[in-house]
Amino acid sequence: MVLTVDVGNTRIKASVFEGSTALENFVFEKNELEKNIEKILIKFSNCSDLVVSSVGKIEKESFLAFENRLKVHFFTHEDIFPFKNKYATPKTLGIDRMILASGATLQFPKQNRLVIDAGTCITYDFIDENDNYLGGAISPGLRLRYESLHNFTARLPLLALENPDSYIGNSTPQAIHSGVVNGFVYEIDGFIDEYRANFSNFIIILTGGDADFLAKRLKNTIFANSNFLLESLNQTFQYKTDND
Repeated sequence: MVLTVDVGNTRIKASVFEGSTALENFVFEKNELEKNIEKILIKFSNCSDLVVSSVGKIEKESFLAFENRLKVHFFTHEDIFPFKNKYATPKTLGIDRMILASGATLQFPKQNRLVIDAGTCITYDFIDENDNYLGGAISPGLRLRYESLHNFTARLPLLALENPDSYIGNSTPQAIHSGVVNGFVYEIDGFIDEYRANFSNFIIILTGGDADFLAKRLKNTIFANSNFLLESLNQTFQYKTDND
């Protein structure tokens, strides 16, 4: 069994895999890391490997505390990946984006793939049908957009995510919801349309914390999987193990 852990900017997600099958998924706060890893390892005592992808501020020592019970693996830019990294600044490409690109390459071979990760930030990552990672885009996620409107203006309130009643907001709160949510959806659809106009044999993978909220609002056909990063982390670890 393999325990995969994704340390994001906001929360930690984890999943236990037996082969390619996810047995259970977990979500918890960063200050609860060691307590929750301990609970998972008690429940799944046959875990042999702990595989970590981290963009958040968690010290490695928090994971290394468990290395007397299983092997601990941290993905880095020096690891083996199933794609060719054509990014102009490859060392600055986030490990989470590399893991997503890896999962898309392994799960959807010989296709043009666009991975959209809707979390604290929204990232777009494109891997062509020849397994070249070409890059993508980064922009603020839904939560950041709400917070920016509140933090950088004098009077706009901080609102929680809510589906707007209409694209015409007839009050300040509804205008904010319309601007944030509809603007977000129009941005994603616009990017997808641009990629579709330039590439055929194309698949779009939507993942991240806001994937389920967004999936039914997009006009484009997509493959939505909020746990795609954890699945990709497991697949990439298996790929690395097979190719070491």
